Amino acid sequence: MANPETNRVLVVDDEPFIRKLAERELARPGREVTTAPTAAQATRMVKRGGFDVILLDVRLPDGNGNRLLEHFRETLPDVEVIMITGYSEVASAVEAMKAGAYDYVTKPFSLDRINLLIDRAYQRRVMQRELRRLRMNKGGKPRQQIIGTSAALRQIGFLIDKVAPTDAPVLITGESGVGKNVVVNVLHGRSSRADMPLIVKNCGAFNKELLRSELFGYCKGAFTGADTSQEGVLAQADKGTLFFDEVGELPLEVQASLLRVFESQRYRRVGDREERGVDVRFLFATNRDLAREVEAGRFHEALYHRLNVFSIDIPPLRERKEDIPLLVAHFLENLYPDRPPYRLSKRAGQSMIAYDWPGNVRELRNVIERGIILAENDLITTKCLPSDIARSLEECENCAPLPTLEQQEKRYILRVMEHVNQNRTQAARILGIGRKTLYRKLLAFEEG
Repeated sequence: MANPETNRVLVVDDEPFIRKLAERELARPGREVTTAPTAAQATRMVKRGGFDVILLDVRLPDGNGNRLLEHFRETLPDVEVIMITGYSEVASAVEAMKAGAYDYVTKPFSLDRINLLIDRAYQRRVMQRELRRLRMNKGGKPRQQIIGTSAALRQIGFLIDKVAPTDAPVLITGESGVGKNVVVNVLHGRSSRADMPLIVKNCGAFNKELLRSELFGYCKGAFTGADTSQEGVLAQADKGTLFFDEVGELPLEVQASLLRVFESQRYRRVGDREERGVDVRFLFATNRDLAREVEAGRFHEALYHRLNVFSIDIPPLRERKEDIPLLVAHFLENLYPDRPPYRLSKRAGQSMIAYDWPGNVRELRNVIERGIILAENDLITTKCLPSDIARSLEECENCAPLPTLEQQEKRYILRVMEHVNQNRTQAARILGIGRKTLYRKLLAFEEG
């Protein structure tokens, strides 16, 4: 059985020299080349399936290449076809491309160009297959990842790799909208508790009167209306992870109770005389300066030192604008995956670089979603952007020329590739994108 990673190529040409050249010069590790001299033989071979790329001569002794193309595309919908033609038949090859051919080459052709086209056609085939798999599995929960290449985000990735496998509490700080929830999901997903619950509680949304009951649970008869016993979030998170968002909103008296759970991994339900044990990993997030909250007497000092064992600070987006291109690309590809890919006009991209993003990544996501809704012909222009973002570029006209998003993205991808000695697997992990997406971008850089 063929290796599933092997690119299977079929060359259909009636000239023996072309077929021998293909078998000798195009075959390589990871690429298997088969040849056929006639349309009839090629049709039988394609019917058996298994080909990724087909090089097809426009003129065959027993058939027309353009008609054969339609048959091949019906038999193998994902196959990529490259037409082989003479100079006098270029118009026919162009018509074939309109009918779905990937590209064409003219005789006599360059082996370097043929090899490049085969590689690119195969990568397109792989990406289409991967996209179909993702769409079939879109009901599953996507794995969140850190998107960006800035030094700050690379340091955050390093810290996550170190602390995720442990049970140490982690305090995540940063302005509203910087992506604290994403870091929490990545931490939990890379921990030994990944298959257990991740319970998320926003401390600002707790019912102040029933806060203890929500945290610790209660026994039947503990208070008016307690007709049955009820478990709290601590019990729900047992063996898993409990994330307190905006922990600075917790009242002082509850902070003291939470400290005892920290110290002993034991708690008591409201109205219960017996203590219960619990096995929970704690994560916290806040946009407040908790050290100042301690000084002001609004946060429990001992709890602060206990939860601040390991902290991760996420800088605002305005301080890491080099992350904007990859974030934009991520949102364009993932917000509406069933729609055609969207693009940014050059000026819209420059406006996004010029803007300071007070709402951080959350605001960027919302702006991209708005842009997709307002886009015409799949192009997001400055007319699709909020007026304050569109004006940001005009206010910066006297500044140094701003690079486009594409230029920024290319610059940082190539910097990461250099940093990892051209190792695509490592580069994709650092960039927070798939290897196939990275490969597609690198090919686009070569074309540009």
